[in-house]
Amino acid sequence: MPIQITMPRLSDTMEEGTLVRWLVKPGDKVAASDHVADVETDKATMELNVFDEGTIAKLAIDEGGTVPVGSLIAVLAEDGESVEDAAGSVGDGAGGGAEKEKENQEEAKPEPSSNGSAASTPASPPPATDTNTATSGGVRISPLARKLADEHGLDVSQLQGSGPDGRIIKRDILAAVETGSAKPRAEQHEAPDQKPAPVPTIAAAGLETKTVALSGMRKTIAKRLVESKTTVPHFQVSVAVYMDPLMELRKTINGQLESQGVKLSVNDFVTRAIALACLEHPVVNASWTGDAVQYHGSVNVGTAIALPIQDDGTGGGLLVATVRDVQNKGLRQISQDVKALAKKARTTGLSPAEMSDSTITISNLGMPQYGVTQFTAIINPPNAAIIAVGAALEKPVVRDGQIVVGHEMNVTLSGDHRVIDGASAAEYLSTLRRLLENPAALLV
Repeated sequence: MPIQITMPRLSDTMEEGTLVRWLVKPGDKVAASDHVADVETDKATMELNVFDEGTIAKLAIDEGGTVPVGSLIAVLAEDGESVEDAAGSVGDGAGGGAEKEKENQEEAKPEPSSNGSAASTPASPPPATDTNTATSGGVRISPLARKLADEHGLDVSQLQGSGPDGRIIKRDILAAVETGSAKPRAEQHEAPDQKPAPVPTIAAAGLETKTVALSGMRKTIAKRLVESKTTVPHFQVSVAVYMDPLMELRKTINGQLESQGVKLSVNDFVTRAIALACLEHPVVNASWTGDAVQYHGSVNVGTAIALPIQDDGTGGGLLVATVRDVQNKGLRQISQDVKALAKKARTTGLSPAEMSDSTITISNLGMPQYGVTQFTAIINPPNAAIIAVGAALEKPVVRDGQIVVGHEMNVTLSGDHRVIDGASAAEYLSTLRRLLENPAALLV
């Protein structure tokens, strides 16, 4: 009996997934726990494993396709079962036809409304014809590939598809554009005496007009930030921190640990100081539950990690990785944890457990190459606070009535006013500043 493989729920908030890459093709044999595809969830790109052994009979969605959780994505034939019979037993309309139509609609209109209604509106029933077949010439082509072909003016009848059942998919169009293997439609149908349209002679170097479909992660970021900004009463409090003592201590420690390959960052000191300050001000390490305020027994610091944007405009996004029990960890352990999570986030992706249970968040744009001195951050619910950290830069400062050159860093707390009062936020920042300006306290 054919085994239907459906889009799994890979995170607690996942509603749909994007099939980034198939690692198998029809006819391949797979065993239980084999890694068969990469799926982009609302939080990260994760591995999709099968739970049964058999032969891949059908891949129901193309690479780049987005479908809701529970939708059919592949069919597996059991040992001794005909692959053709298994593939034919489940059509596009079985176990996921409405979802497939919804995917087509989303590819045609990649921008959902800010309140996420595009993701929650029921899809209309699929038409009788194959929604992945072009209306002219009977060419089988995915909606996203058709859109790209139209943008580049390509005649798709010249292309050979590499998708399931010979369907033309996104990578075929991109390859044709790069190699020039398909002539533009205008070039083939232009009248002999017709002059080509004039080409603009002035263009912005390096810029290109294009539309990039939203990834599952970008949709979720947009939805959560809008929800946070519109449902959480934000307020901000800032403080300037004198950083010369910390910079000197960091330089000394890194010099002593250089032979061990250890290099502490300013962010490591700030992360520990944030946790220790929470011990004195538990209200900042709390959450709003709707009818109560929940105080947390440990300080789990969520660290915002920016993902790189690719040359084609895809990628990017922001993940919050959780460093747990920071109040009980030394600077070296904090540094190791943050570096390991950041590396994993930018390569293989973080697991749901590595992105959950934060109690307060830090967003640090204080890298020297940015030169950002101050900014405000949006709260990461259910946290009641997020700490925005600017760069520790040399500048003229007043010390003992004299203008001298010293390092100064601005720290801004964005707080949930349902949980934290303005005075409480000021007291917390005063403690945080005291710890950072007397960094020896962070070593014990």
